[in-house]
Amino acid sequence: MSAGEKAKATTEQAEGKAKEMVGGALGNDRMAAEGQAEKSTGAARAAKEKAKDAFKR
Repeated sequence: MSAGEKAKATTEQAEGKAKEMVGGALGNDRMAAEGQAEKSTGAARAAKEKAKDAFKR
């Protein structure tokens, strides 16, 4: 996994989790849903990079 993509995936997951928690605490369902979507996008990006690494070996 390239360092830049790994960092981007980790950042997306962290930002998504934070947004999801804040949205839940405030009762803002839209913010919570956006956070969950960001978290999922980061997880998908990380999985894609791991798959690319597996095929390089």
